[in-house]
Amino acid sequence: MDFSWSDEQLAFKRSVAEFAQKELNHGLVERDRMGEFSRENWQKCADFGILGLSFPEEFGGSELDILTTMLTMEGLGYGSRDNGLSFALNAQMWSVQHPILTVGTEEQKRKYLPRLISGEIIGAHGMTEPDSGSDAYSLRTRYEKVDGGYCLNGTKMFVSSAPICDIAVVFATKDAKLGMWGITAFIVERGTPGFSVSRDIEKMGLRTSPMGELVLEDCFIPEENLLGREGGGAKIFAHSMEWERSCILGSHLGAMEFQLEKCIQYARDRKQGGQSIGKYQSISNRVADMKVRLETARNLLYKVAWLKSQKKTATMEAAMAKLYLSEAYVASSMDAIRILGGYGYMTEFEIERDLRDAMGGTIYSGTSDIQRNIISRLLGL
Repeated sequence: MDFSWSDEQLAFKRSVAEFAQKELNHGLVERDRMGEFSRENWQKCADFGILGLSFPEEFGGSELDILTTMLTMEGLGYGSRDNGLSFALNAQMWSVQHPILTVGTEEQKRKYLPRLISGEIIGAHGMTEPDSGSDAYSLRTRYEKVDGGYCLNGTKMFVSSAPICDIAVVFATKDAKLGMWGITAFIVERGTPGFSVSRDIEKMGLRTSPMGELVLEDCFIPEENLLGREGGGAKIFAHSMEWERSCILGSHLGAMEFQLEKCIQYARDRKQGGQSIGKYQSISNRVADMKVRLETARNLLYKVAWLKSQKKTATMEAAMAKLYLSEAYVASSMDAIRILGGYGYMTEFEIERDLRDAMGGTIYSGTSDIQRNIISRLLGL
């Protein structure tokens, strides 16, 4: 594995970080407080090319390799303090765009991918239900074959970008007794009779990324909006989750690096007892721990990206990266608050928001305990 970067790759990462610092942080404290999504900033990211990083040029993408894409998302996380926006961008790329690219028909690719990548429309991913979360395949949303298409009934919960979505990749089962083999994926367009979205659900962190419900009531989906084949939904979901777990936390690496630099500077500048607080082991040890977490997480994530670039499976590695990185971001956010003391606890210093945002990473795309289950199962337990 070679994780050395070319001058061009590093220059592009810097350009992304500079773009994010300049364009994406204005008014963030207030937007976070109000739980406001910035469609303007979303469009800026689309115009810059973020949504098309690893997607084919024929659909408006840049066709970058996955390692460069990961490095770019790291730059975005370093420059942008809006973790909610970074999360929403990644969620669309890996759980909406990627499944369409991978198993969609040529017509579906040409109809949806250019508009998603350009920012014209926004996509959501509907798998989780009120009674189906970690047990992902115990769906209650049902579909039945009808003349000319399918009829869907059910509710999806905790759906990122649901209140603002224009299309949604929705999973439903033909028969619960079939388990994972009965699950099928569909592309549902906003405005389809019987399809509705809820208001934004207020939450602890990632508040600039809207979350809500998708409701399907006798919702007719034409045959051309079947994604993949009937009964192939579980495979689509597992594949997209491997990509999402590999990539969705890439921006957190940049956020952790920014966080570390801020803490080092504060520890040098802040004086107590006649010396910089960084001279005290209780502070310097926390900084050291933050550095170790950052580099360990970085190597885990880069390994996953390398495996994906080699067309190799990365189920175990993606689970380890998701588990470690999400937990590391929480731990480092707590250390950052402790290092800054009272200032770290104050909203205006924008450190406490990292902790609230980081907690989401231990839940979405499979909780930390689910990642442990995946790892232990693959070890034969």
